[in-house]
Amino acid sequence: MPKDASWPSLRTAGFDGFLVSFARSLSEPANRAALAFRAAVEQAGWAGVHETSTSLVSTYLRFDPLWETHDEMRARLAKLIDTRDWFDAPLPEGRRLWRIPTVYGTDLAPQLGEAAKMAGLSEAAAIASLSETRVRVQTIGFAPGQPYLGELPADWDIPRQSELTARVPVGALTVAIRQIVLFSVTAPTGWRHVGQTAIRLFQPEAEHPFVLRPGDEVIFPATTPEALSNMRDAGPMGGAEAEALK
Repeated sequence: MPKDASWPSLRTAGFDGFLVSFARSLSEPANRAALAFRAAVEQAGWAGVHETSTSLVSTYLRFDPLWETHDEMRARLAKLIDTRDWFDAPLPEGRRLWRIPTVYGTDLAPQLGEAAKMAGLSEAAAIASLSETRVRVQTIGFAPGQPYLGELPADWDIPRQSELTARVPVGALTVAIRQIVLFSVTAPTGWRHVGQTAIRLFQPEAEHPFVLRPGDEVIFPATTPEALSNMRDAGPMGGAEAEALK
């Protein structure tokens, strides 16, 4: 990634937060940097830090101003920023590779044909591309436990819809702008619904309510509607399996 003196940028976020940003728009190095920087803050274990999180290209930190002043926390963050090239940092440890079975097309995911045409692919080629591409959980947002994943191959740089789909169900796999959003809730969307999974990403009854974490990687292998129905009946994981990434 070309060096740019504007990045990283360190800004105040409210009276008790800071935002460290690594780019203005999404790229793999900027997302990598945000994930790695958050992990470094967590590993540092600074007293007075209440919360950290990441967006697509930024790390957010919330702290107790009564424990440490803004100037002191800014100095800590600036010193950490200067310790390395975050755009080339290794991704955090503890990540997982998920395989989440997916039905592509059929009446369960009715916009596959439309999206494939926009991507310049046959439906068969579109299914092969979506089911074989390994994507990263770039961030969690919009709804509890809901991931944005990417990047897809350049064919999938298709726009969002000009009008909203009134409703997609929990587990809907949608595409736009070389990304996937996997829905954790039933909601309207401007993204095209091309696949359907049986996983319930938000499990408030579980010890860890959000199934996926930023930095995890996911493959969406194709399955049949009948198999998906059985997986849904078997429990909230919907046939998804995970293994540790080294």
